[in-house]
Amino acid sequence: DETATAKYFVVAVGGRPTYPDIPGAKEYGITSDDIFWLKENPGKTLVVGASYVALECAGFLHGFGNDVTVMVRSILLRGFDQDMAGKIGKDMEAIGVNFIKESVPTKIEKNEETGKLTCFYKSGEEEKSIEVDNVLFAVGRHAITDQLELENAGLVTESNGKFKCDKFEKTNVDHIYAIGDVIYGKLELTPTAIQAGRLLARRLFAGAETKMDYYDVPTTIFTPLEYGCVGYSEEEAKDEFGSHIKVYHTYFEPLEWKLDPASYKGRNCYIKVIVNTADNGRVIGFHILSPNAGEVTQGIGVAIKVGVTKDQLDNCVGIHPTIAEEMTSLDIDKDKEPEPVKTSC
Repeated sequence: DETATAKYFVVAVGGRPTYPDIPGAKEYGITSDDIFWLKENPGKTLVVGASYVALECAGFLHGFGNDVTVMVRSILLRGFDQDMAGKIGKDMEAIGVNFIKESVPTKIEKNEETGKLTCFYKSGEEEKSIEVDNVLFAVGRHAITDQLELENAGLVTESNGKFKCDKFEKTNVDHIYAIGDVIYGKLELTPTAIQAGRLLARRLFAGAETKMDYYDVPTTIFTPLEYGCVGYSEEEAKDEFGSHIKVYHTYFEPLEWKLDPASYKGRNCYIKVIVNTADNGRVIGFHILSPNAGEVTQGIGVAIKVGVTKDQLDNCVGIHPTIAEEMTSLDIDKDKEPEPVKTSC
């Protein structure tokens, strides 16, 4: 045995995918970690889950030409803007991804002769099944803290092994901190963990005071049509600021889509900004569904971080013809026109 002593300890062991507690799940199912280690194309795949991991996996498997079905228990992308989540689902359906909605798996069986898997599931009160080559579970993640014997240090975790921390990443024990996916209720993103760790080190050893700001973290979901966002969702903004919220939005069509309109039939790009009128028109939320949304969102993330207002956004000159220029000309009020139709260039 070895003993290590220190003034501070940081737990940053990360997380792993969770399996549902149903017969055959661990025996025959795979997870989002396993998919990248397969030596052969997974073939016809059932993706169980509605998180960004589930939709990203479904998207790239479909892009490889596979028959892909996504099984959704309730809503897509819990915790994200639900208006945008609905649009992502519609776009994935438009390109041929299948969805089984309001359903949960109950067991998985394997046909030893054919190698095929049958996933039985409950839809309402009805029992159904689907035959596939692989079942991929993306139903959440748990922190891999269960073997650390945390109770010996007085540490308390939630059911998924994660720590509820204060605004300084401190656990319930004063000299023990947590970083990354082991923090309960925070974004499970590598760049977020890196930044939080960097700021913690500076606070502990360099006299700095800057805390991690989990609110203004820009992120992108890499579905077939990328979804980039930063700041408040529309639901969160209205819950917190009520009638002071204004939403400006539009659908739009990228230039490259016009060169091959048949390939993009039934699909739409979309952008919206959320404004707090009680705070000088400050932009508190940005959401975009488009090709290369991540590239656009990284830039607007800097602007929102420093407090950009809607007037300042409007006063920017757009680069034509780009996707990013759409953020400089948003003048359609969502309350007045819920389904906008852009009529000018």
